[in-house]
Amino acid sequence: MEYTVQKLASLAGVSARTLRYYDEMGILKPARINSSGYRIYGQQEVDRLQQILFYRELGLSLDHIKTIVTDPLFDGNKALKEHRQQLLVKRKQLDQLIANVEKTIAATEGRMNMSNKEKFEGFKKKLIEDNENKYGKEVREKYGDEKVDQSNAKLMNMTQEQYEEVTTLTERVTQTLAEAFKTGDPAGELAQKAADLHKKWLTYYWKEYSKEAHAGLAQMYVDDERFTAYYDKEQPGTAEFLRDAILIYTGQKQ
Repeated sequence: MEYTVQKLASLAGVSARTLRYYDEMGILKPARINSSGYRIYGQQEVDRLQQILFYRELGLSLDHIKTIVTDPLFDGNKALKEHRQQLLVKRKQLDQLIANVEKTIAATEGRMNMSNKEKFEGFKKKLIEDNENKYGKEVREKYGDEKVDQSNAKLMNMTQEQYEEVTTLTERVTQTLAEAFKTGDPAGELAQKAADLHKKWLTYYWKEYSKEAHAGLAQMYVDDERFTAYYDKEQPGTAEFLRDAILIYTGQKQ
């Protein structure tokens, strides 16, 4: 079966403008253009659109998705199995948050007691599982299971105040880095402030801090396209800028 832009948009629940944009950026080209100049999509394009929407649901940037689905070695069936696994993880996280909300309601109504630590357990578990699902394999290969497990345990044992502090610090790192990037100078005052904030952020998760490990993590932000996509989603080049700032900050810049 074949579809025009309007019909495929209606079928998929997206706008016709979105499909035209996907065509322009080369992520979803139509199968052909008919004699009237209309884009025509076939089954292969329908399947690719489904993949794209799966990846969007998982939070990937369009540039990252394009790299994945246009790879000659892209395996659609393998990707679907990976989507399924990621969705199961997401469902587990939602179940944990729902259970946390239900306990909070019961505590509010006086039917049970709930400690402050319990109130934040669902959020912490979700954060850990998100990180494990996205980056766990690479991070464990680089730093080892023991260090990663220690980091996860440190997060789970955070007090309410510490959790709120690190959440605020995350926002400060992002904001300061965005401002520093505009200066174009990784050695500048703002960039070095961003690197220092990044170090403080790390100390909430790492048992021990070292300049070498900090520099190694910064390099991984550039080497791993998923980290790069995270930092570059608003301003392309931010991951490399942060890497350079941290290398200067830690004295590892050659």
